[in-house]
Amino acid sequence: MVDPMMNRAMAETATWAVLSLHRRAFDYAAQQRQTQWRQLPQKRADEVAVLVLGLGQMGRTTALQLRALGYRVSGWSARPQQLEGVATSAGWATLPAALGGADVVVNLLPLTDDTRGLFDRARLAQMRPGASLVNLARGAHVVEMDLLAVLNAGHLAHAVLDVFDSEPLPATHVFWFHPRITVWPHAAAQTDLRSAAAVVAANVEAARRGEAAAHRVDRSRGY
Repeated sequence: MVDPMMNRAMAETATWAVLSLHRRAFDYAAQQRQTQWRQLPQKRADEVAVLVLGLGQMGRTTALQLRALGYRVSGWSARPQQLEGVATSAGWATLPAALGGADVVVNLLPLTDDTRGLFDRARLAQMRPGASLVNLARGAHVVEMDLLAVLNAGHLAHAVLDVFDSEPLPATHVFWFHPRITVWPHAAAQTDLRSAAAVVAANVEAARRGEAAAHRVDRSRGY
């Protein structure tokens, strides 16, 4: 189901994450807990390169919203896509360069055989030193212990995670307590029954008329 309101909600959460990383909100929160009054260096939005992985409905909405805020936005997808005002690349051969050029990587890819475990230690090492990962797609995209190792080594600055291998995230999981990880409870884009019901009703009516439902899954692609 493609729901415009869910697309908008996802873009809002991705924008919050990028803004928080750009404007050092997580660092200032840590300083507040330690009663530290210290101004940190501040970049302009056009100095921050954001890569959106996945240019489906949610990815396109997110990329355009971030571009409107002045960020240097690029997009990557497995198959070629065009998006006005956004530099795009496609194909697995181009992914390392795309990752290496970004300060913030926002993952909105579908979960397929090709993307499961995508962010393992080798892939995370392709990201720019000091970059941050925002995973709002599926927990299985990230090899959790590999991400933990890369954060502990200082290669990445921060990870904003909304999805996990095991949900709810176990209370003893190290991610809850890690200073470079922000945890959300799979709440980046919750279903709005008002808009979702309208999408379902339209498909039901199409079926009654003998027409194909909109946005059907291509089982050969996995989404």
